[in-house]
Order: sequence, then structure tokens, then C-alpha cells
Amino acid sequence: MVVRTAGAVTEIAKRVDAVCARVAEAAGRAGRDPAEVTIVAVAKTFPPEAISTAVDAGINDIGENRVQELRSKQSVLDDPRIRWHFVGSLQLNKVRHVAGSVVLIHGVDSPELAGEIARRAERRGIEQDLLLQVNVSGETSKHGVRPEDALGVADAIAGAPGARLRGLMTIPPAGDPDASRRAFAALRALRARIASEHPGAVGLSMGMSDDFEIAIEEGATHVRIGRALFGPREG
Repeated sequence: MVVRTAGAVTEIAKRVDAVCARVAEAAGRAGRDPAEVTIVAVAKTFPPEAISTAVDAGINDIGENRVQELRSKQSVLDDPRIRWHFVGSLQLNKVRHVAGSVVLIHGVDSPELAGEIARRAERRGIEQDLLLQVNVSGETSKHGVRPEDALGVADAIAGAPGARLRGLMTIPPAGDPDASRRAFAALRALRARIASEHPGAVGLSMGMSDDFEIAIEEGATHVRIGRALFGPREG
């Protein structure tokens, strides 16, 4: 699929402007500085040309949720402006491809995964920033540790050389703005407890195309946006 046509470039640029305006408005309602919010453009299924267009329009943080797709795009996009994020479910046997190649891993959902990331990063002589995924809603279809277990897992991550806990991440119930707000507020409250023990763990990755404004009002530092930036996905 060819994306960098004049029309496609214009359309993505318009979407970037619109999303940035919505972020600023949501931050304003919450009395926050929009600069506190990082827009992570989730480029799943979109080609490198779409990413380049978004970067040219001012979005530098790019998220991928499949390891193979991440590696493929990194191999062809040698652009120092890009800060790569991994936002999907990461399997233990794929950690070696991700640790050290992204600025932030969003979905660390078990002590075992955190430990493997720490080991891989330590072997490379680096520290990998990560977020602990918490299943605030308790849905069985969602990944993440239970809220009551989060502090213990955070303690374990903090004690592992090679890993730096930077905050929390969650995915709320779909299609219910009120439920999203409750989930985001609960994650913010949990973050306050964990940050009191681990001062560097202040990040909140929450909110996607349908609910990122609510997430910002509730304190999100990272919003993961795909469709609102790139348009509908094919297939």
C-alpha cells in the first residue's frame, strides 16, 4: 500500500493536528500542561511511509504491538527523530528482540516477563524502561497483574538490575466511557501508592482513540493512539 501520496500525507497531517488540539483541550480542562502528555502513535498494520508522514507532522513516539512488525519497520526507518515503544503483549521468547531497541515497554504483565527484560537488558549493559500493566477492570480477557499484587511486583522490578519501572499501564473496558474513567482513576490512585515507594514510577499509559481525552483528564502521561491518527485499519 502506497501512503506517501499528497492526499494521504495531507490527511495524516490533518489528523495529527486534530489529535494534538484535542489533547491540549483535554489537558486544559484538567488544569494540566499538554506537554505532560506523550502521544504514542500506534502504527500496527500501517506501513513505514505512514510513520514517516506522522513524524514529519510532529509525532515522534511510535508504538508497535508485534515484535516482527517492529523489527521490520526499524530496519527501514533510520530516522533519529523516532522514539520506538512496544505496546503489545510481549512473549518471553521475544524479549531479546525488544529489550534495548525501544524507549519504553508498556505492557509488562508478569514478574517473569519483567525479570527476563531485566536480564536481557543487563547483558547489553543498559537499563530498559518499562511500565507495569495492571488489570484494573478485572476482565478475564485482559492481561495485567491484579491491583492488589501491583506493589509487590513493582518492588521486584525495582530490585532487578537492568530494568527501570517508569509507571503503570492499563486497558479499560471497551465502549463504556464511564467505565473507562473509573479504570483510569483507579490506576491513577494505584500509581500514587506505588510512586510513594518508587519515585520514578510516575508514568500512566492509558487511553486510546476512543477514550484518550478521558484518560488525559484522569492524569495520563502517555496515550496510545492509532485510528485517530492514521485512519481505519484495513482487514
